[in-house]
Amino acid sequence: WFCSGGGGQGPWRGWGACALQRGRFLLADAAFPGSTETVLGRPPFCPAKLLGSPVAAEPRGRGVEAAVAVLLQAATGPLLLTRRPHGLSIFPNVWVPPGGHVEPDEELLAVGLRELQEETGLRLAAGTFTWRLLGLWESVYPPMLSRGPPRRHHIVAYLLLRSQEPHEELEARICPSEAEVSAYAWLEPRVLEAIAATEDGAGGPGCVPSTLPASVSITEVSGGSPRAVQLPTATLLNVAPAEGEDVERVSTGTKFALRLWLEARGGENGGQTGPEAALGDWE
Repeated sequence: WFCSGGGGQGPWRGWGACALQRGRFLLADAAFPGSTETVLGRPPFCPAKLLGSPVAAEPRGRGVEAAVAVLLQAATGPLLLTRRPHGLSIFPNVWVPPGGHVEPDEELLAVGLRELQEETGLRLAAGTFTWRLLGLWESVYPPMLSRGPPRRHHIVAYLLLRSQEPHEELEARICPSEAEVSAYAWLEPRVLEAIAATEDGAGGPGCVPSTLPASVSITEVSGGSPRAVQLPTATLLNVAPAEGEDVERVSTGTKFALRLWLEARGGENGGQTGPEAALGDWE
């Protein structure tokens, strides 16, 4: 059971110690041998919080699984996000970073690199990037109790990978898996800032700031023929509806990771003096 605290209406954030052992995260409120201090978070509408019982929140026979998601940042600045296909059983048609399950005895970086290659075809050679752990996020599907009881429960480790290559060079090597990716986009920091500023559960459609373009370029993947199209920027600013069918949007966990990324960027520019500033790149 994750993040037992966190009252109030907004997303909960705290600090804790974590370690990965045999494909599962160990979490504590104090450091222990082999642990790393990191940010922990979950949404205010998290079913695990609202059910008030770790047993009730666990999908039968699965428990809480570990996963990794990778924010890949090109040397030129943009970040890569992918859209999950309509037919997937978990978070269909939602924008997320590449990522997936942790297998027993795998390390975080190895999982991230494997999933990045499986989903996008991108293989990052050692020495061409730096990386860091941004934080851990509690993810439950369905994300709200109004859509049914929990079927999957994950702790997601969000990693930031900074490539030394510009996005044009990375783009030339992308070969997405249509089973896991229906579209992808390289998004500029100003668009990502607007996405991070939206709050799921707050209600109302996303409003596009006047400083942003009305649409962004994405690449749709279908029938082995990638196709560049324009997606309304408002789509990426959608928030998760409290009732009814979900909409195309950026996942709540991704917004959490983007906020941490923006804070880290602030630290690099001299604007961050808290614990985030002490987290250096890991080679």
